[in-house]
Amino acid sequence: MPRSDADRLRRRELYEAASGMAGPRLLPWTTEDGRPCYLRTDGKGYISTLADGIETVQLGMGQELLEYARGILAPGAKAQSAIEYRWLACRLTEALSDALRVAESRGERIPVPQEEGEAANASPLDGQGEG
Repeated sequence: MPRSDADRLRRRELYEAASGMAGPRLLPWTTEDGRPCYLRTDGKGYISTLADGIETVQLGMGQELLEYARGILAPGAKAQSAIEYRWLACRLTEALSDALRVAESRGERIPVPQEEGEAANASPLDGQGEG
């Protein structure tokens, strides 16, 4: 007997929960109006790989900015103008926002350890050959 779309979705959610998949992935970019973007993925597709690359670039840029800020703020460093300090504060705020978003996204993808009894009862989709 064919299954409904709602039944397939429910079975997929149960399978993902049992296999440790955390559901939709928070992407490292937002919509034009600032809302978060999500992707339902197994972590192996083009968009997922693109998101991984963007996260790597964001974290690398944040690291470089932090090193620059440490140099400017080090004892004995040449004083900067208020405009330059403001620019630095804005860029550091952006970098921190990116880093927190990456941390949230990656934290959501960490599998939750199952209790001993739950792991024994979990099984992949029964009847995977649904049509």
